[in-house]
Amino acid sequence: MTDDQRSIMNINEAIKSAHDNFESGNLEQAEFICKEILKENPLNADALQLLGVICYHSNNYDSAIQYFDTSLRLNPDNFEAYYNLGIVLQEKGDMNKAITSYQQAIQLNPGFSDAYYNLGMIFQGKKQLNEAVICYQKAIILNPLLADAYNNLGVIVKETGQIEEAISYYQKAIEVDPYFADAYNNLGNVIREKKQHDKAIFYYRKALELNPNFVDAYINLGNVLQEKNNLDNALECFQKAILLNPENADAHWNKSLAFLLSGNYKEGWKEYEWRLKVKDFLYLHRDFPRPVWDGSDITGKTILLHAEQGFGDTIQFIRYAPLVREKGAKVIVECQKELAPLMRNIEGIHRLIVRSEQLPEFDLHYPLLSLPLQFDTTLESIPAKIPYISADKQLIKKWREKVLPDNSKLKVGIVWSGNPDNIKIRSKSCSLEAYSPFADLDDVTFYSLQKGKAAEQVKHTPAGMKLIDYTEELKDFADTAALIENLDLVISVDTAVAHLAGALGKPVWTLLPFAPDWRWMLQREDSPWYPSMRLFRQSPLGEWQSVIARITKELKVLLHHAFNLNHPQKNDM
Repeated sequence: MTDDQRSIMNINEAIKSAHDNFESGNLEQAEFICKEILKENPLNADALQLLGVICYHSNNYDSAIQYFDTSLRLNPDNFEAYYNLGIVLQEKGDMNKAITSYQQAIQLNPGFSDAYYNLGMIFQGKKQLNEAVICYQKAIILNPLLADAYNNLGVIVKETGQIEEAISYYQKAIEVDPYFADAYNNLGNVIREKKQHDKAIFYYRKALELNPNFVDAYINLGNVLQEKNNLDNALECFQKAILLNPENADAHWNKSLAFLLSGNYKEGWKEYEWRLKVKDFLYLHRDFPRPVWDGSDITGKTILLHAEQGFGDTIQFIRYAPLVREKGAKVIVECQKELAPLMRNIEGIHRLIVRSEQLPEFDLHYPLLSLPLQFDTTLESIPAKIPYISADKQLIKKWREKVLPDNSKLKVGIVWSGNPDNIKIRSKSCSLEAYSPFADLDDVTFYSLQKGKAAEQVKHTPAGMKLIDYTEELKDFADTAALIENLDLVISVDTAVAHLAGALGKPVWTLLPFAPDWRWMLQREDSPWYPSMRLFRQSPLGEWQSVIARITKELKVLLHHAFNLNHPQKNDM
C-alpha cells in the first residue's frame, strides 16, 4: 500500500468518525475532526459539507453557507450539498436562492423526494399554490409514506374550497402516520366547516390525546363547543390553551367571545382587548402619533374615536360618542365612507372624518369597540337610549314620495344575506327563496334592503311575493335609513341593516343562526342593545324554515292588528 493510499484510508476513516460523532450528537468533536482533515487536505469536499451541516445545527447560518458553497465548487455533482444549502437558505428566509438550490439537487437526483417536499413548502409560503401542489404530488409519488406532504396538500385544497379533497388528503396523512396530531386537528377544522360538530370534536380530542400541549387544538375544540352553545366547556378549553401559552391572542379573544355570549361583560370586555393582537385583526392596529386614552381626565382635550371591523360594529358602538363628550372632551370620529353621511349629525360628535382622510389635530385616540370596557358596561348599564341615530329629513321626504303610492297595510324591509364570500358570515345568511312563505300574506309589501352580490336574487323573487327593489338608488346608509323610516318593520338576518334599524328605534326582527354572534347572547328574544328589536333564533343548526314560519305567524298577527286599527268595531246600541 502506497503512502497516498494510506492517507486516503485515514481520511475516509476520519470522515466516518466525524459522521459518527455528529450522529451521536457530539458536534464539537465532529467539528474538530473535520478541521483536522482540512489541515491535511484543504480541498476535502466531504469535510466541508459536514462542517456546513454542523454550523447549521449550531444556528451559524452564514458559516454553513460558506462551507456548502466551497464544497460545491470542489464537487458540483453533490446533490446532498445543494439540498443542505437549500435548507439553510430557507431558514434564513432567502427563498429564491433556496428554490434554486433545491432545483439543482433535483436536477442531479430526480428521485429526491425530500427536495420536492421542501420546494413545495416554499411555494406554499409564497402562495404559489399550483407549483406547491405539483411539488408535493411528486414527493408522494417518490415516497408514498410522506405524511407531511399529504397534510400540506390538504391545507392547500381547503384554501381553494375543495373540501372533500382536503378531507381525503388529511385522512391519507393519518393513514400513513396514525400519530400525526396536526392532521387530526386539520381534519377537525374542515369537518367543522361542514357543520359536523360532533365529528369535529372527535378529531380535536384525538389530536389532544396525541399531543396534550396542542394549543391550537384546544382553541379549535373550544370554538366548536361554543358553536354548540356549550359555553362552560368552551371556556375550559380556552383557559387550557392560555395556561399552555399565556400570550396566545386567539385563545384570549375566543375566551372573550364566550364570556360576552354568556352575558359576563365584566370579564368579557377585558379579554376582548386581545382582538388587537389577533393575526386576522392586525389591520386594526393604528399607528397614531398621539397616545391611547388611558381612562384619565380628558376635560378640554380632543380625542379621536376610530371605527373598526364592520359597519354593524360601528353603528352599534357609536352610541358611546356622547358619553365621551360628557367627560369634557371634543370628540372626532373616524368611520367608513359608507357610514359618514349618516353619522355627521350624531349627538356629541364635534367632527366626523372618513377613513383615509387627513387627520386633524387631536390629543388622544381610542378604538370604538374598546369603549364598553372604558365605561365598565354591564347588561344593566348598556347605553340603550334610542334612537341615537336619525335619518336626514330631506331624504326621509324623498323616500316618502316613493313609498306613498303603496297603500298596503304593512310595508316591510327585508335583508336575507351578508357577504356570501365570508365563511363566518355565510352561516348568518339565508336566501330570498327562504322568505317564500311571505308570499301568502295579503296586504304586505316587501322592500328589498339587500345590497351586494346576494341582491341579484331579486331577479328570482318567490312567486306571489310583492317585492319592491329600490336598492340601486341606495347610495349609502343615509339613504337606507331614510327608506327604513318610511317602513313599518324591518326583517333582517344579522347584518348592519339590523343594527341600523335598531339604532333608529324602528321595529326590527332579526334572524339569528343557532350559534349567534356574541352580542345577541343565548335564549333571550330581546336585545338589551336595541329595545325595538326582537330576536328569532334558529333551532336546530342550519335550519331556517321554522324561523321563517314563526315570523310569518307574527306577521299575520301584525296584519290583524293593523286591520282592527283601520276598522274599529262599533258598539251595539
